Amino acid sequence: MEKNFSIAGWPILFALFSTFNQLINCQTNFHVNKSHLDYLYKDIVVNGREMGIIHIYSNAPDYTYIDDEDEGYACVDDAARAAIFYLDYYKTYRDTASLTKYYKLVEFLLYMQAENGFFYNFIWKDNTINKTFKTSVPEPNWWSWRALWPMLEGYDYITSFADDIAARVKESIKKSVKAIKSYLPEEKNEIIIEGIRIPGWLPAQSASDQAALLLILLSKYYKITGDHEILSYMTSLVQGIMIMQIKDQEYEYNGAFLSWQNIWHGWGNSQSYALLKAYPLLKDENIKSSALLELNNFYERLIKDGLLSSFSVRMNEGKYETIESNKFSQIAYIVRPMIFALLEAYKVTSDSSYAAKAGKLAQWFAGRNPANVNMYNQNTGMIFDGIENENIINKNSGAESTIEGLLSLLHISTNPIALKEFIAGN
Repeated sequence: MEKNFSIAGWPILFALFSTFNQLINCQTNFHVNKSHLDYLYKDIVVNGREMGIIHIYSNAPDYTYIDDEDEGYACVDDAARAAIFYLDYYKTYRDTASLTKYYKLVEFLLYMQAENGFFYNFIWKDNTINKTFKTSVPEPNWWSWRALWPMLEGYDYITSFADDIAARVKESIKKSVKAIKSYLPEEKNEIIIEGIRIPGWLPAQSASDQAALLLILLSKYYKITGDHEILSYMTSLVQGIMIMQIKDQEYEYNGAFLSWQNIWHGWGNSQSYALLKAYPLLKDENIKSSALLELNNFYERLIKDGLLSSFSVRMNEGKYETIESNKFSQIAYIVRPMIFALLEAYKVTSDSSYAAKAGKLAQWFAGRNPANVNMYNQNTGMIFDGIENENIINKNSGAESTIEGLLSLLHISTNPIALKEFIAGN
């Protein structure tokens, strides 16, 4: 049986803004349909606690659940993203069922935390934790960063309750941050790959994409706690991310942040969004300029050319040159971080062109993509898993694509400028 959580005392202006968003959606006949994500969601009980999980895969044509033999049937990666969506959906529509799902997904994240402060990722069908597979071990990696994200984003909601979940979330965050601090690099070493200077102190052997997610959640943590040790680490992460940026006006991908070493890949690149989140805290104009360089140059190129999947680079006589470039496959996880960055740039600069650009980019979901296919079905809430080439669509609709797509469209729907541009292109 679901608990009904109610939040009282939030500002009237916030409620009015939510109502305004709903009116806009009604006027344009556009709504964000979460039915398929609700289908992927499932209530479970572990050790007497109610919690929620998200099924990983849902495959065409009948969209039944598909498990992974090596990993399991649900994971922290998807639960954390879904928790963010349900929290944002509640903020927009005041849908209490979504808030309940948010809390139950947070319960699942708490269940998945290991003694070392990091998180296991997968569970088996009997709801026991997969503690051995390489993508499930508790270590400083994507799933551990993601697990913290919804706890910090919903911190004010969680801590407003007398329920013991507030104390347990606080303890979980404390434990995680302690683990992160234990991995802080002692010195800032650099390595050279294909003639390019790479910061060796970023997570996962110079992964600026992971560093960006870590920066996002630590920015929120610092706002909550004022922990100056974390502020120092944030500065270190920012410096490393900015070193990973291509700055060559003659190069076609000028402004792009390399994802890992000398490789750029589309999925999960939140560097600009992370820098814009950190900018008000660190108060360094170079941070904002670095983010806007990518948005004004590389993003513009991606939107014009119909996106990219990946490319690798090398330095030749002081100039960047492309080793290899791939246009496919394209997935929602490429689009969502870009939309978040553009909308954040609008908040930071008040320049409406960034919001309009976000709306234009979101048209990828509505058929303005290399395959000319609607990737989002407004009637079912399904979002296809990807575009393999101009003629082949992966019509499965698993958790990652569904959540990343819905997050994109939800945030577009709450910005009148972006929504107007999105609707105009359909």
